[in-house]
Amino acid sequence: MRHVLSIVVANNPGVLGRVVSLFSRRGYNIDSLSVGTSEDQRYTRITVSVQGDEQIVEQIQKQVAKLVDVQDVVELKSDAAIYRELCLVKVEADSNARHEIFNVATVFRASVIDVSTKTMTMELTGDFNKINAFLELMKPYGILAIARTGLTAVSRGA
Repeated sequence: MRHVLSIVVANNPGVLGRVVSLFSRRGYNIDSLSVGTSEDQRYTRITVSVQGDEQIVEQIQKQVAKLVDVQDVVELKSDAAIYRELCLVKVEADSNARHEIFNVATVFRASVIDVSTKTMTMELTGDFNKINAFLELMKPYGILAIARTGLTAVSRGA
């Protein structure tokens, strides 16, 4: 089962390395990692997606919370949070395929950000399933490159 942790840490050098190394030392695989300053420039928010059962995630939370510079660790459950990811995808697109690709992109609310004589590059934001569904539809055209940001999340409501 996939779990998403939001970890707020002091914006100091080396903190990200200590958090990530804790995961690897304990044998936990990180599916997705997103890092950026928070609403307060003194702090950085690390969003980590991991696979595991409730017990494993609880253990991860406790171990991360013990690290120096960690201010807060919370699990963002899917029913109480908003998950988003950014994906850039470049596909083969000759003049015959461009219109079809554009139509699929429109349905998914993807933006076409570059067009050449042989390729199209699109930008798409959404949850994991939306991006994967879009990529599946792009496969027949020939995906040349994919760049994904990793999951970022925030809790819903107040």
